[in-house]
Amino acid sequence: MPEIVEAPPSLSDSPPQPGSETRVITTARPQRRLFRRDRTPRARQSWRRALARDWRLYTFLIVPILFLLVFRYVPMLGNVIAFRRFRPGGSIFGDEWVGFYYFEAFISNQQFWTVFWNTVILGAFTLLICFPLPIVLALMLNELRSSRFKRIVQTVSYLPHFMSIVIVAGLVLQLTSLNGTINQLVEAFGADPVPFMQRPEWFRTIYVSSEAWQTVGWGTILYLAALTTIDDQLYEAARIDGANRWQQTWHITLPGIRPTMMVLLILNIGSFMSVGFEKVLLLQNPLIYSTADVISTYLYRVGIQSAQFSYGTAIGLFEALIGLVLVLGANFISRRLVGTSLW
Repeated sequence: MPEIVEAPPSLSDSPPQPGSETRVITTARPQRRLFRRDRTPRARQSWRRALARDWRLYTFLIVPILFLLVFRYVPMLGNVIAFRRFRPGGSIFGDEWVGFYYFEAFISNQQFWTVFWNTVILGAFTLLICFPLPIVLALMLNELRSSRFKRIVQTVSYLPHFMSIVIVAGLVLQLTSLNGTINQLVEAFGADPVPFMQRPEWFRTIYVSSEAWQTVGWGTILYLAALTTIDDQLYEAARIDGANRWQQTWHITLPGIRPTMMVLLILNIGSFMSVGFEKVLLLQNPLIYSTADVISTYLYRVGIQSAQFSYGTAIGLFEALIGLVLVLGANFISRRLVGTSLW
């Protein structure tokens, strides 16, 4: 509280005369508020107490953990045969150490650069085309005012994701065959039918188009969910400042979904070398191996069909290491430039 201090008495002890002023000096000491913080740490339950209390919830983790252990982590032990010579009937971990022999054999193979560049080109096209399309579709759906039309577009775009890859490959082969729908339209305009699946130059276009058609709707779900987290007051303030729809999208919407975009971009870069093994295998044939043969299909043909298990394991490990380097690099760059990363 402020403290009032009276003025010192005058040298004469006479009382103050009427009309004279008595000065009162008020000195306000700074009020120091002492906030007592409860420095006692919050009670931390041990994992045993949490397990005893919520054991019913933890039981749901048993099946996923067993699945990961049996089908993800235990098979990693088999990668050792990439460095050891495996013979059927011998030890599952190989009979003798050969070092990097199979890696050198793969890199020195004349088909290595063909399948490697086919994988890189096909993965680059898939990333550059299939990654932005869900973002564009999500932004377009976000601008729709008719909720009924929006639901119809969402349903139509989501349906291809739930179709089996075998069915999708069958539809693609039927559409691009000599008597297929596309060639029927070509003949209707007076042109000759084109054997699309027999010409190597058409494979990449057909594959990327089918991949975009199948995945664009499902990828939109994540971005639409991210759009709902953006505060509407930001749009109101932007409209008051005179920003149009394009400026609102560029300065508010895209920065709002940027963390989701970066996480999905890192995950897509990690699967850059995979390039949809099942669909490529179902669509390719020996006539278009020059552009359709990728590392994963070459691995299947050589490692599984030809029973060269050590050689195939070395190819698979080579592909996995490239994917690991890409994920780590993309995560590091995203964390440094954008501030968003997986870890």
